[in-house]
Amino acid sequence: MQYMYQDEHTQGWVQGRSLMNTTKGAVGQTLQQLYTEAVRRQEEETAYVLYNDAPPKTVSSSNKGHTKGAILLDRTQGFWLLHSTPHFPPSLDEKEYAWPHSALHYGQTFLCVTYPYSQFKEIGNQLLFTEPEVYDSRVEGTFAQDLPALLNASKGQHVQKEPWNSSVPLTSLGGKEFVSFAKFRFFSDDLYSGWLAQALASDLYVEFWHRSRGILPSNCSGDFRVYNVEEVAFQDPSKHFPSTSDHSKWCVGTESDPGWACVGDMNRNNAEEQRGGGIICCRDPAVWKAFHSLVQNYTDCDGAGCHSLCGL
Repeated sequence: MQYMYQDEHTQGWVQGRSLMNTTKGAVGQTLQQLYTEAVRRQEEETAYVLYNDAPPKTVSSSNKGHTKGAILLDRTQGFWLLHSTPHFPPSLDEKEYAWPHSALHYGQTFLCVTYPYSQFKEIGNQLLFTEPEVYDSRVEGTFAQDLPALLNASKGQHVQKEPWNSSVPLTSLGGKEFVSFAKFRFFSDDLYSGWLAQALASDLYVEFWHRSRGILPSNCSGDFRVYNVEEVAFQDPSKHFPSTSDHSKWCVGTESDPGWACVGDMNRNNAEEQRGGGIICCRDPAVWKAFHSLVQNYTDCDGAGCHSLCGL
């Protein structure tokens, strides 16, 4: 239950001060607001949406978008937490934060950004493309009037006509620039090789869970290459593990175009070409360096493993 953490102050990875199953950790502190402030305040003062293709207290997974996240906002600002953890977080009727036992086995990723209220119009629209399985939500009153796309997504609605993908710029409350990429199931292609690499104009190393069926091979057929990461490693403290033990989903630009780093919720496999999902990217040297440093081993397009990144 240990975790590594970074923000605009750390300039890279630092070890988390607590564990994932406590409200003293970064994720726990953030989500605890759902179970305290959101419950304590009057309903019309906050809105929230919790979604997961493997919701809490369920055995089978949804066939909607392969996407997981949590949104909490008031009339001034809110956060959008994009993550990769099944059965998480608990619905509000549980009344407290908890870490699922099923999440003890594999690594996960979290990207949390605080946005001003106005950005949730765009965020709601992106959810109409990713088609999330919403298991708990409240978008009422002023929020329902101001944010109709967020309301519709929380009720299970989705886009009805082309285009089947959407990219929008998002600016955090602190002024940081991000880009959200979202695809609907009718897009019918891999998020990374079918769209993202071309949109970012960058070769990509992609980390995802390698235990799913129909894994797509590294792809060099387009102008920009997409390589499957096979092993990741942190330097301090020293920890390394194969992608078969890592359920996280992220990608990073290669040395040919340093800058882009993205965190999302999709694997590279045949089934997820036919499902909604997305990713959030930023172009930042420190963030790029942090994610690039994790790549220890990847598969080239001829199927051969490459270890040339070690030590960079």
